[in-house]
Amino acid sequence: MRFDGRRFEVLSAVRASQDTTHRPYGGVVPELATRDHVRLLPAVARRTLEDARLSLPVVDVVAATRGPGLAVALMVGHTFGKCVAAVMDKPFLGVNHLHGHLISPFIFHSADYWDGRDCVCLLVSGGHTMLVFLGKQGIPRVLGTTRDDAAGEAFDKAARLLGLPYPGGPAISRAAQQGDPVRFDFPRPMLSEPGLDFSFSGLKTAVRVQTESLLRQGAQLDDVRLVSDLAASVQAAIVDTLVEKSRRALVQTGARVLTLAGGVAANASLRAGLERMCEELGAEFLPVRPDLSTDNAVMIAAAAGWQFLRGRRSGLEEEIHPQPDGADDWLT
Repeated sequence: MRFDGRRFEVLSAVRASQDTTHRPYGGVVPELATRDHVRLLPAVARRTLEDARLSLPVVDVVAATRGPGLAVALMVGHTFGKCVAAVMDKPFLGVNHLHGHLISPFIFHSADYWDGRDCVCLLVSGGHTMLVFLGKQGIPRVLGTTRDDAAGEAFDKAARLLGLPYPGGPAISRAAQQGDPVRFDFPRPMLSEPGLDFSFSGLKTAVRVQTESLLRQGAQLDDVRLVSDLAASVQAAIVDTLVEKSRRALVQTGARVLTLAGGVAANASLRAGLERMCEELGAEFLPVRPDLSTDNAVMIAAAAGWQFLRGRRSGLEEEIHPQPDGADDWLT
């Protein structure tokens, strides 16, 4: 990643997916994830530099995700980054990966386009669901967050209940394409309450109860129509909730730009619903590019470049922070 203060330029992006490793287990297995990180990281880093036609001596700063996330996996990347920085005598930055998500919708736009504008960001993934206000000074302020489970976790849990493969979000989205989104009336959590917080644990329970009831009545999960209708109804409940809360955030803050980031940002139904809502309000909708919606090194490099040029430094003594820590260190 190259950043001159006004424009990001992605020089190389190499990805090593672990989906096939974890698919048989229906979710991420920490020990397997760590082993793959250790095995693949050196080769991925080498290939990234080769594709960018760069050598380490010309790199200005080395960055790695410090959290929040899976501690054992964070430790691998964080330690690798600090070792590279130490050997090359380069500055090191540990980046909050939520800041990476926040900046990801802007990567392919000049700072002249977005700097100094009030924005609301809907950040929605497997581990996080929150609405964040980005004011003209670029300092994030959390407007609302989930009180229990994230929307991505609700997608994954629903997929497991319906016998769909991992990762659950894309599987639900595919199944929902041929389904009836109003056949099952799943709850839209917390829409009747004030505020911008989310809660998806009750929705997960409702899907489980409905599925168990259907199975007791003799239904089968190899019934494609039934599974499609369940998937479409689950997706509609989640999307309706996210769209309405985003609408409220725009109205309350007066912001004229809504950005969308995180792994669930790739969901076509969510993107369409948010786009329609923004058109109704006369606001601009700026979603992250789908290939950069899940956790990725490009967004971490972009956040590091943004912070580095504004004087932020961490250092080799910094440790990982696996647990969410709000916006305290999302320095911009």
